[in-house]
Amino acid sequence: MSTGEQMTPFEAVMWELERDPHLSSMFANLTVLDRPPDRDRLRRRLERTCARVPRLRQRVRTPSGRFSPPEWHDDPGFDLDRHLRWVDLGGNADEAELLRVTAHLSKQPFDRSRPLWEFVVLEGLADGRAAMLQRLHHTITDGEGGIRLSVEFLDLERDPAPADGEQADGEQADGAIAPGEDGTDPADPEPGPLGRLASTTAAAVRQPVELVGGAVVGLAGAVVHPTTLPDRTSAAAQTVSSAVRQVAMDPRHSPIWRGRSLDRWFGTTLVPLAEVIEAAHSVDATVNDVFVAGAAAAAGAYHRRAGVDVATLRVSIPISTRHDRSAGGNAFSPSQALVPTGTMDALDRVRAVHEVLSDVKGERALNSVDAVSSWLALLPSVVVVRAGQQIAGAVDFVCSNVKAAPFDLFMGGSLIESNYPIGPLAGTAFNLTTMSYRGQMCMGLVVDPAAVDDPDALLEDVERAYAEILAATRA
Repeated sequence: MSTGEQMTPFEAVMWELERDPHLSSMFANLTVLDRPPDRDRLRRRLERTCARVPRLRQRVRTPSGRFSPPEWHDDPGFDLDRHLRWVDLGGNADEAELLRVTAHLSKQPFDRSRPLWEFVVLEGLADGRAAMLQRLHHTITDGEGGIRLSVEFLDLERDPAPADGEQADGEQADGAIAPGEDGTDPADPEPGPLGRLASTTAAAVRQPVELVGGAVVGLAGAVVHPTTLPDRTSAAAQTVSSAVRQVAMDPRHSPIWRGRSLDRWFGTTLVPLAEVIEAAHSVDATVNDVFVAGAAAAAGAYHRRAGVDVATLRVSIPISTRHDRSAGGNAFSPSQALVPTGTMDALDRVRAVHEVLSDVKGERALNSVDAVSSWLALLPSVVVVRAGQQIAGAVDFVCSNVKAAPFDLFMGGSLIESNYPIGPLAGTAFNLTTMSYRGQMCMGLVVDPAAVDDPDALLEDVERAYAEILAATRA
């Protein structure tokens, strides 16, 4: 009997959370091109990519039996043309129209019976340009993994020699596996629930029992009674304390960003990377500290204009734990921090954010995400979703920082002019994600307009905040 590859415990929890669509973990990227890509070249490269990255031609199957994680299985009906498509915007579409279309497409749910990704080439922009919206589900990979995945279909020059293994149209790429060719029988019955339960339980038991078991029990108790913590000095107790600090249960701090919806608004801006690096060095901080400080300053400014002065807001920040060169899977830990949003000197805010984020990086819980997730997978779905809702209810906004190439990249013969990431809101008011490319920090701002009633004003606050930090550095 054959089985597919199981999701990791953390990926299984993300999948389970989507029973509430507000907690969707889908992310995307808007790539702006100097001209439409060559359709045949792009399709051939993606055929090769799908052959080399099995997850792109696999769908998720939820096994029978509650105590087993979802699995990845080859989609017997996989059709690349279901995942790569072209949309004509008419020839004169401006940036505003491109962003509106991007926001609309990026919020569409995936067909969960098919592989969880989609690339949409948007032709017909003004001046002969084009763009491509790349959407992936977080269970396939994270932001950094997505960058490494893109290497499979990107080039360093406009007209390179054919890539190794690239085939002409109509030929099957080397390494492609058709249904049944991997030695398995598609008609094999699924293993019974007991066998799957044993597999899942074994994954949990392989984790250190004192550390992980104690952490989950303590964390579960803290969800119900947030003020109570185990009173014992042990590795488990320390991890529980760290986990509770990272899984805050008090209400979000913003008094005005309360509404939530499935609607989305998307905006972009650019900030010179070299100037941000200079600003960071001037106060012994990091680029990420400057990035988060700018987002915090913008959030505070928006509140003050609404007549509310908030001293702090809670931000969720994914911290990469990836130590290999793989393109698939997820290697990050979600973290939370209270960042200063009141009126203060721009560089003093960077220093303050640096101290806050330095403390966050030292939390023990950040190294126990998969361990804790192994035990969470044994809980009823309603409990997992409720916990996710409570966590999201404590977070005001999200920030994420992804590195890309500092040099020119090409796709299907087109120059990539800029790359704007589109991060998941996961029940928060906005997500500001930056991707460094060609010497620029390309920032994508995703907003829930039910929370932030004037997204354009928030984008202006973001641009003003970074301008003030850079101006303070030059002064």
